[in-house]
Amino acid sequence: MLDSIEHLTPAQIVEELDKYIIGQKDAKRNVAIALRNRWRRMNADESIRREIVPNNILMIGATGVGKTEIARRLAKIADAPFTKVEASKFTEVGYVGRDVESMVRDLVEQSVNMVKTRKKEEVKQKAAEVVEDIILDALIPPIQGGRATPSFSSSADSNGMPDNDYELNERTREKFREKIRNGELEDRKIEIRIQQSAMPGIGAMGPGMDEASMMNIQEMISGMMPKKTKKRKVTIAEARKILLEEEASKLIDMDEVKEEAIFKAENSGVIFIDEIDKVASASNKGGGGPDVSREGVQRDLLPIVEGSTVNTKYGVINTDHILFIAAGAFHVAKPSDLIPELQGRFPIRVELQSLTKDDFYQILKFPKNALTKQYEALLKAEDVELSFADEALDEIASIAFEVNSEVENIGARRLHTVMSRLLNDILFDVPDKIGPNAHIVINREMVLERLSDMVKNRDLSQYIL
Repeated sequence: MLDSIEHLTPAQIVEELDKYIIGQKDAKRNVAIALRNRWRRMNADESIRREIVPNNILMIGATGVGKTEIARRLAKIADAPFTKVEASKFTEVGYVGRDVESMVRDLVEQSVNMVKTRKKEEVKQKAAEVVEDIILDALIPPIQGGRATPSFSSSADSNGMPDNDYELNERTREKFREKIRNGELEDRKIEIRIQQSAMPGIGAMGPGMDEASMMNIQEMISGMMPKKTKKRKVTIAEARKILLEEEASKLIDMDEVKEEAIFKAENSGVIFIDEIDKVASASNKGGGGPDVSREGVQRDLLPIVEGSTVNTKYGVINTDHILFIAAGAFHVAKPSDLIPELQGRFPIRVELQSLTKDDFYQILKFPKNALTKQYEALLKAEDVELSFADEALDEIASIAFEVNSEVENIGARRLHTVMSRLLNDILFDVPDKIGPNAHIVINREMVLERLSDMVKNRDLSQYIL
């Protein structure tokens, strides 16, 4: 039960978040407390456990300051199912629109995939043994029915006794088994039988058919149809990959997977609702039109966030203890423009700060997934070493901050624009003009030379991605 966070204190959770996200201490502290509280609830007295509800969080901040990244990293630390939805998608009408319950179904799907992956890992060794036998059978088919009569072509063994076909076959199989284990036959082609879908997916079933009903009908009909197999000629390396997935799936109990996945989604699931400000009605103007539609979406969200049951193809899930994190820039609307009932379901308010030039410098230098480290890894794949001088990082940060100030503040995403423009020529020239074992150092002069247009040109709209 949430074992992965059992030994992580709120301070340690913040430490983990610090490895990937710069600044935003207040937001990190609040999500760390929320995560630790989940473990505390699961270990609280059973008589009150059901009554302890999570304190959902509303993050307020401009785009690109780390709202989504904080929520995503939190879910990874907790090894919890996580799904991100955009509230504005629920305002679309017609067949392209989504009903609010779909975010819960997405969460359960994610949870099922997580549990299946873990259980497949547990049976991997057993599945590998089965796969080895299937590959061996395809290479050297066994002789059926035990020992056969001696063959005229068989040679005498070391004792002067003739080998029979069965013994010869078994010895040959063992030799080939060793070769398979040593990886000597990876490129040899064999013919295998693999399962294929019993039937194609069902299209639109007509009006009034919701997503859950559609999935249930599809799964029911698919289950009634006989499983089909087809022959494929593939290399042993490919066969191992295909068959391992198939055999591992046969070894796991799907009923057990569904039960565990529902429990995991209910008790550790995180749903991140982005752009919540887009469904807030602008300051009590009254009237109708879009505001009525937005308020309708809020009222649809309310029972899910408050706690209700949702039907999914894996079973019924209760949303009482799912952690909801909502986020929005709130440039036009204010949090108080949300309907009071929905406001009440997000008691923790966290305001994220706009990023400074120093934040940009740290974002480029320190996180484990820093953009600089990503580009270094990309070029390392071509045996080219890329490195950045400190003054170069300082200049990149300065340019990104300046562009954000003069055009539109898109936060850390601006760094992608600047870095792409800085390194595009290098990425294009490798490996044709810049060969393996080259070492490229990005210094301040190179940054100024390549980004001079961005610095001088006041109309920077052409550089906005």
